[in-house]
Amino acid sequence: MLPYVALVGAILVAAVALERVSYRALERNPSVATEEFPGIDRELLGKFSSFDAELGWVPQPNREKQKDTGDHLPGEEVRSVVTYSTDEYGSRVCRAKERNEDAEVTVSTYGDSYCFCREVDDDETFQHYLAEELDTHVANYGGGNYGLDQALMRLKRQYPEEETDYVFVVVTASSIARILSVWKHYQEFGNILAVKPRYTLEDGALKRIESPIEEKEDLLDLESKADVLREHDFHYDHWFEPHHASRPYTADLLDDTENVRHALYEAGIELEKRTGRSVPGIDLDDAKTRTELRMERPRVRYHERLFDTHEDLFDALIEEFVDYADEQGFTPVFVMVQQLRYAKYEAEHGPIYGDLMERLDTEYDDLETVDMATHLSGGGDVESLYVERGEGGHYSPQTNRKIAQVLADVVEDDR
Repeated sequence: MLPYVALVGAILVAAVALERVSYRALERNPSVATEEFPGIDRELLGKFSSFDAELGWVPQPNREKQKDTGDHLPGEEVRSVVTYSTDEYGSRVCRAKERNEDAEVTVSTYGDSYCFCREVDDDETFQHYLAEELDTHVANYGGGNYGLDQALMRLKRQYPEEETDYVFVVVTASSIARILSVWKHYQEFGNILAVKPRYTLEDGALKRIESPIEEKEDLLDLESKADVLREHDFHYDHWFEPHHASRPYTADLLDDTENVRHALYEAGIELEKRTGRSVPGIDLDDAKTRTELRMERPRVRYHERLFDTHEDLFDALIEEFVDYADEQGFTPVFVMVQQLRYAKYEAEHGPIYGDLMERLDTEYDDLETVDMATHLSGGGDVESLYVERGEGGHYSPQTNRKIAQVLADVVEDDR
C-alpha cells in the first residue's frame, strides 16, 4: 500500500510541476493569453512615458532614446543600438533638413511604427531620405502600434500647428485590426498599457468612442472598466476568448507542436543568457523568430477576414482623411506597407487587403495611393527588406531609401 501511495504522490507532484512549467511557457507565448487582467503596478506605470489621455499614447517632444536592437549573441559586444529622437513638435527628428515655412514644398507623415521607422537610426528613416530627395524637411508623426484611426486623430490635432502641402498616411494591413481595438491586450496579448479611443459606424457616419482611461492612474484598475472594454473592443469575443488558456495548462501547451518548440527555444535562450555562451549549432533567436512567424499565420488570416467584414469602417476613415485634406487644402497620400509576417504570407496568397487600393483609386479622385508591396520585391527574398534582428519585421535602411524614392516620385509627378 505504501509504495502505491508514494507513487500516486510522486505523480501528483510531477503533474503540479508540469502545470507550473506549462503556465510559465504559455506566459511567454505570443499566441496565447493566460490572463484577462494581468497586474499593472506603479513601477510599470511609471515607465509608460508616452501616455496621452486623448490618443492613448503618443511620442513625447524633445526626447532621445537608445534601443538595443538585439543584433548580437549572448556575451558578444552590442553591435547595433539605434537612436530615436523627437523635436519640440513630437516629430521624429529629420536630420537632413530643418523646417522652413517658405520651402517650395512641405511634407508631413502620419501612421504606425513603419511610419516612425523603428529599429533604424534617425538618419536612416524614409523621411530622412525623402527630405534629401525633395530638399525639404519631412515631419514624422508615426506612433508605435497606431492604426489608421489614431493616425487620423493625431493628424487632426497636429496639422493646425504644422500645415504642409502633402500629408502621407503610412500604415500596415494590421490597421484593420487596430481600428477595431480599444484595449490592445485583447488582440496583442501582453500589451496591457495600450488603451485607446476608436471609431464605429452608425448609420454610415463615423462616431468616436473616447478612451475609457482619462488619467494614467486609471490603468492601475483596468478590471473596473471590464464591461466597457469588452463591449467596445471587437477582439474580446472574436480573438481573445478563443485563445485564452485555462487549466489544465499542460494540455494547451502540448496541443500545438509550435507551442512546444517556442518553449524549448525560450528555455535555450535563457540558458545562453545565464551561462554567457551560445548553444552550438543553432541560432536560437532566429529559430524562435521563425517559430513566432509561423505562429502568427492564424492572426494574419484573421486580419484577412476582417478586411472582408469591416472594410466599410476602413473606407469611412479614408473618406474622413480625404475630406479633411479638402477642408485644409493639402494633398492626401495613403501608403500601405507590409509587416514581415504579412509579406511572407502574401507572397503565397496575395494581399490580405484584397482590392482595397484599386477601390480607393476608383472612389477618390483627390487621393494618391501607394501599395508599397508592388515597389519592393526583395529579389524574391522578402526577408531581405527588413532588419535582420531585433524586435522583428521593420524595414532596413536600404529599404527605407527605396521607399523615399517612391514617395518622392509621387510628389514630383503631382507637381
